[in-house]
Amino acid sequence: MKINELDPDVVTMDVEMPHMDGLSALEKIMREHPLPVIMLSSLTKNGADQTLRALQLGAVDFIPKPSGSISLDIDKVRDEIVGKIRIAAGARKKLQNLNIVSEPGLTRPKITNKISGTVQELNQLILIGTSTGGPKALYQLIPRLPADIKAGILVVQHMPPGFTRSLAERLDVLSQVHVKEAEQGEKVLPGTVYIAPGDYHLKVRSKNGMGGLSLWVELDQSPPRGGLRPAVDVMLESVAREFWSNMVCVIMTGMGHDGAAGLPLLKQRGAKIIAEDQSTCIVYGMPKAAVETGLVDKVVPLTIMHHEILKYV
Repeated sequence: MKINELDPDVVTMDVEMPHMDGLSALEKIMREHPLPVIMLSSLTKNGADQTLRALQLGAVDFIPKPSGSISLDIDKVRDEIVGKIRIAAGARKKLQNLNIVSEPGLTRPKITNKISGTVQELNQLILIGTSTGGPKALYQLIPRLPADIKAGILVVQHMPPGFTRSLAERLDVLSQVHVKEAEQGEKVLPGTVYIAPGDYHLKVRSKNGMGGLSLWVELDQSPPRGGLRPAVDVMLESVAREFWSNMVCVIMTGMGHDGAAGLPLLKQRGAKIIAEDQSTCIVYGMPKAAVETGLVDKVVPLTIMHHEILKYV
């Protein structure tokens, strides 16, 4: 391999390649010469599935090609490619976190009959915000949550349209809880994970009905927050305004500071706030910004994050 000869700081690689496909090449790289890898992927269902698999295998990030499998206009994403290469180069010191195949659920019997919301009364919420490195972190966290958890779980993962559905489907297969892409107007139930769809903010609305208070999903395409849609801050502020009971907020690996601005309102409502420790972050941006607010209750590595969450719920 040229990688052994040149020892590059970052590798960019297409998911779809002749002879050896991108996933096989990535497995070989992570096994023999671990390096930060960025995948280029087509905006198709198959491309999204392959990209999510690549992120499980250790890729740092991915870039959707603007015009499908053969993108002659790849220059349209030039700035994004350059920016992500710089981020990936900084992640090289975290190779021990990259070179972990995130398949914790495959060691357990597959759960075929998940029942969402067996406890219908919603009195606890877990809020998760993440970005670069997030899919891999979610593969480590969500499958470790028990099926009988009495909290609804809302997730914002920065991803373009099409990829969040594949992420939810793959996590659902691996997890004891039910995982799905959030849909407009659906009721938030305990024991279910709702992932914000790409290009939609995830908000909530409380309603008082015959059975008492309930929480409902509201998706919208209001202007991006800090250039992001979905944005963690939008979700956190909406939940802080609408939810009436216990909340746990988790800020995990990611570039930038999304989530930090939403913490003061959450803290006013009595929420517990957890940040991922730098030692396990691919990019220590969002957790660092959260910690710098002075509002974080606990800073823990990803390996024990589920234990810390369960202490609060």
